[in-house]
Amino acid sequence: MDFAFTEEQDALRELAARILGDLSTPERLKEVEATEDRVDRKVWAELGSAGLLGVALPESCGGAGLGFLAACIVAEEVGRHAGAVPFVASVVLGAGPIAEFGHEEQQRRWLPGAVSGETILSAALVEPGADPWKPTLAASREGEGWRLDGVKVEVPVGMIADAVVVSARTEDGGVALFVVDPSSAGVARRRQEATSWQIEAEMELTAVAVGPEALLVGGDEGQAALEWLLERATTAYCVEVAGACQAAVKLTAAYTTEREQFGKPIATFQAVGQRAADAYIDTEGVRLTAWQAAWRLAEGLPAAAEVAVAKYWADEGAQRAVHGAQHLHGGVGVDRDYPLHRYFLRTKHLALTLGGTTPSLLRLGQILATEPV
Repeated sequence: MDFAFTEEQDALRELAARILGDLSTPERLKEVEATEDRVDRKVWAELGSAGLLGVALPESCGGAGLGFLAACIVAEEVGRHAGAVPFVASVVLGAGPIAEFGHEEQQRRWLPGAVSGETILSAALVEPGADPWKPTLAASREGEGWRLDGVKVEVPVGMIADAVVVSARTEDGGVALFVVDPSSAGVARRRQEATSWQIEAEMELTAVAVGPEALLVGGDEGQAALEWLLERATTAYCVEVAGACQAAVKLTAAYTTEREQFGKPIATFQAVGQRAADAYIDTEGVRLTAWQAAWRLAEGLPAAAEVAVAKYWADEGAQRAVHGAQHLHGGVGVDRDYPLHRYFLRTKHLALTLGGTTPSLLRLGQILATEPV
């Protein structure tokens, strides 16, 4: 069995790595972190110009049509370079469901701008104290359109997004996805700062009236569509975590090789080698489980269990890996002028995004319990 990427996918990775490596330098990231929205517009524009924001989107809207694996390849490079860009939020959470479920008018309105980078999309899937897989934000019929009432939190780039895919519970107990303009009457946005310093938003929707054209998918297909979105969003974030862990371990390997104590590089000490090996093994666990889930989703295969396993590793394994990296750096590991802290904070943030370890294990347990023996 061949687990290698294709030449086209390797070229895609090289392009993403070159753009992010050249532009997302520690000095540049420090400048971006001092801005209000903390998004690197220069890098975002370069990714758009290179066609990387449309790699997974259909050719009909200007994309490359390379599918979900291509999006994950770029997401991994964003994680590896600590890129201050909302790639997963806009490409996977926002543009993904519009491309998959949206009608022609929705796709024509939102996707070309998402491909070029002129439009930033996102999704509002998390509610206070609720399971993202079981939304409670209310969607009720109002004439030919809908009325939306409820609160969403942790909306990625929610303060600057041009449109947000919102999950809701309909009056008949079903699930629907809507494309909402966050500047609409009745939408209040409040700034939230994540542990990674990224800016998210709390969105309160009060009697927000949307027309029938805002409905992305609902009825009998609503729940399956939400699961489709959550599985891909979770997996893309897991792949991003894998990139961050790989960068943290690589940085640690270089540091322990150069740092000397008692006249020897500390990498030669047995305890250091064991700690580094554990971090490497955990990183490989994060990477392999994330890519297994990504491949199954790209192939249209059932992947609920694989996504839950990948999320568990991205939560538990990644935390062990970056903690090990910080430990081996000693005091340098907590210096915010040193790049390592960005990988630590990013993995901590993404570990809690769309639910942490416990919800993942509960979903996995439910899947195993209902599988026929």
